[in-house]
Amino acid sequence: MNIRVNGEAREVRARTLAALLDELDYGDTTVATALNQTFVRKKDRRETTIAEGDEVEILTPRQGG
Repeated sequence: MNIRVNGEAREVRARTLAALLDELDYGDTTVATALNQTFVRKKDRRETTIAEGDEVEILTPRQGG
């Protein structure tokens, strides 16, 4: 299926947000996620389905100054 991840077109096999993070090799990395501009909590990712044309944002925290 074709979706956009962080503004980039991607073809993926995943059907849930949690599966997408696994597919994209985020593993246990701490990230924030949004689906179609709506924040998705970590505990809800396994039940959050993604569909053709969806837009996903994956953000990693940064430190520094």
